[in-house]
Amino acid sequence: MKFIYSDSHKLHFPQAEYHRGEMVTPFEKPERINLITARLDEVGFTGIQCDELWNSEPVLKVHSADYLQFLETAWQEWLAAGFDGDLMAGNFPVRRMQQRCPKHIDGKAGFYSSGNDTSINAGTWEAAQASCMAAQQAQKVVANGDAACLALCRPPGHHAGKDLFGGYCFLNNAAVVAQMFLDQGAKKVAIIDIDFHHGNGTQDIFYERGDVLFASLHGQPEDSFPYYSGYADETGEGDGAGCNFNFPMPPGTRYETWAEALNEAIFLIQNFSAEALIVSLGVDTYKEDPISFFGLEKEDYLQCGKQLSQLTLPTVFVLEGGYALETVGQNVANVLIGFEGG
Repeated sequence: MKFIYSDSHKLHFPQAEYHRGEMVTPFEKPERINLITARLDEVGFTGIQCDELWNSEPVLKVHSADYLQFLETAWQEWLAAGFDGDLMAGNFPVRRMQQRCPKHIDGKAGFYSSGNDTSINAGTWEAAQASCMAAQQAQKVVANGDAACLALCRPPGHHAGKDLFGGYCFLNNAAVVAQMFLDQGAKKVAIIDIDFHHGNGTQDIFYERGDVLFASLHGQPEDSFPYYSGYADETGEGDGAGCNFNFPMPPGTRYETWAEALNEAIFLIQNFSAEALIVSLGVDTYKEDPISFFGLEKEDYLQCGKQLSQLTLPTVFVLEGGYALETVGQNVANVLIGFEGG
């Protein structure tokens, strides 16, 4: 299996995030990609430096034009306002407040953000574009005949909604890949999100669409970020009714229980008659991940990949979370090894 990566991910490295009452170095850091790449090289996967050109067409079908404009200009506006340090939202249009985008960048930041866990710096927009381009290139590899390909996306994407950034995410790479398959003639595609955290951004984008099935396995929202989405009764609306499936699970969930949910999601995708599969690949389900509470072991990711291979669909893996740095490379590699071993 090939994997696509871009060194431009290093341009995005905010220096702080708000976590449990204090400012800490972000858990989502450049080192993650270096560790994953090293492990994939070691076990024999083929790395390809991304040389894809930016294609905004599918991006504009899953994100609003005003949001993309904000991402492109936010850093310059932040500097022009005289602010020091990374851009971080501090004000939000909460219940019963006006949902109107302010002119001032301090207000814009909160309008387009879901929380103050995610910052923007000088290289964020370029890195986010490069991350998305890696996903676009991986999709083309699969569309041209490969059974599967991994996009090493950083920043990740599944918390990015139609017009919101947050959860370390700016552009929803999995959604862009799904849109590309549809634009190329597929009638139905499926996204399965196996990151520990609910893929609230992906759900937001496709919640009223019937051409994409979205299934997410995650920590129950009563106890875990993003807290305000991911309940089992969120099943889609309008054309998307019955196409959205959430599998929230409690603290301490181990693979036996998690695998049952995965098998149920696989069954739903089979019945949906999807023509392509996108896997939002997060390995923060690992038992020692610092911001999660599941109990998966390293060996479980081999079985996870094997289960996903049962779908026998053209598959694009898109990297999301995974913050236990000592094992993140091995856990990602194990999913791919299990998938190829079937």
